[in-house]
Amino acid sequence: MYVITLSAAFGAGGGHVGPAVAERLDVPFIDRAIPAAVASDLGVPIEDALSRDEQVKGWLSRMLSAAAPLSSDYMVGYDPPRMALLPDREFVTCTQAAIRKVIAAKGGVILGRAGAIVLRDHPTALHVRLDGDRERRVRQAMELLNLSESQAREKLDYNDDARTAYVRHFYRTDPASCDHYDLVLDSTRLSLEACTELIVTAAKAAHPVG
Repeated sequence: MYVITLSAAFGAGGGHVGPAVAERLDVPFIDRAIPAAVASDLGVPIEDALSRDEQVKGWLSRMLSAAAPLSSDYMVGYDPPRMALLPDREFVTCTQAAIRKVIAAKGGVILGRAGAIVLRDHPTALHVRLDGDRERRVRQAMELLNLSESQAREKLDYNDDARTAYVRHFYRTDPASCDHYDLVLDSTRLSLEACTELIVTAAKAAHPVG
């Protein structure tokens, strides 16, 4: 089974390259399966798990909201969902377990969620990083996501900051460090199709099947 972890800065095209690599290698593209497994293990609705998922909504936004002071009047009669009461560390631990369980079943391509760090001891996993110059990522995000320039810049700052904060807080490391990856590609200079081809070739070379 092929196992690929894909870390991608905003605008680097991870959401396009990940599914394309999975299709070429005939393995699942693992995205919603992670919060779904977390929800099942914790016995909470999938919506609650999605609200805490780094890839979907953004850990930084949730933490900033949680840190905002709440008046006693607001809290009267408020019954928070179970997920809201779980410590962040417990949620992240459950996410790590879900990643390992889903990968063990079928292999696959996992986007984000500190996959390269969580699966750093996996014997056959290929760890890949997509990145690029900030200005080129802004332009690529505008094209891929149909955003205005101001929207692309705002989302780039938010997503890069949130994902960096997530990894630094829970894993005490920089997600952009080359130390975590077997292959680092500038997907703003290389086409996304070329990046897909290089990742597929590297995966087959590192873990030949048959």
